[in-house]
Amino acid sequence: MRIWSVHPKYLDAKGMVALWRETLLAKNVLEDKTRGYKNHPQLDRFKSAPEPLDAINFYLKIVWLEAVRRNYQFDKSKYIDLEPVIQITVTTGQIDFERIHLLKKLKLRDERRYHQLSDLINFEPHPLFRLVSGEVEFWEKG
Repeated sequence: MRIWSVHPKYLDAKGMVALWRETLLAKNVLEDKTRGYKNHPQLDRFKSAPEPLDAINFYLKIVWLEAVRRNYQFDKSKYIDLEPVIQITVTTGQIDFERIHLLKKLKLRDERRYHQLSDLINFEPHPLFRLVSGEVEFWEKG
């Protein structure tokens, strides 16, 4: 499961679809509607939010808005449309880690997208996240 901290505008089509599906799975976990992934480290930041379901729904809203911008057909009924919630912090090290990780993926599966983004040093975080100085997040594998 990868719930990106970077803004979804950087993802390619395959990444967007995977993000939508994996975030819906995460929402099901937070709603206690599935047995799997309950202790997945990527969920810790949502679980620690004052309102975890509000946070995941706002996250999904931003992904859906990016999908609409690209003329993708994601089902809006899958999340509750919320205004911005309290932001969750994410470190500069995590954003940089994800930038490098995404560029590696793009180099293999979407060379054009890779070249569009490869010179961009600072990726914006998803609007749910507030950027703070720091190393890669503790929950990140590898």
